[in-house]
Amino acid sequence: MSQTAEPMTLINVYDCLPDRQEELLRVLHDLTEAARRLPGFRSARLHRSLNGKHVVNYAEWDSVEHWRAMVRHPTVQAQMGRVVALATFQPHVYAAGEVYLPES
Repeated sequence: MSQTAEPMTLINVYDCLPDRQEELLRVLHDLTEAARRLPGFRSARLHRSLNGKHVVNYAEWDSVEHWRAMVRHPTVQAQMGRVVALATFQPHVYAAGEVYLPES
């Protein structure tokens, strides 16, 4: 992995039926538990929509290369079959940007 690679952010929007949202969140929790043990993982946060139709995963990785290695990892690949059975999704990869915090 490149030590000079830029950090990146993954924003993945999952579309699901409202009665499947909780199950999808459990599966994504399991997938994230596996991913967080891999090199380059920085953080992840799962967000549930209030209408039950979406889940968003906001994750940060040291580099696109680290994220791609995670996607190819056998444990993650096995979990993705469960995700595909519950939802459609649109992953988007971004360069890490500014962080805005309240003034102190």
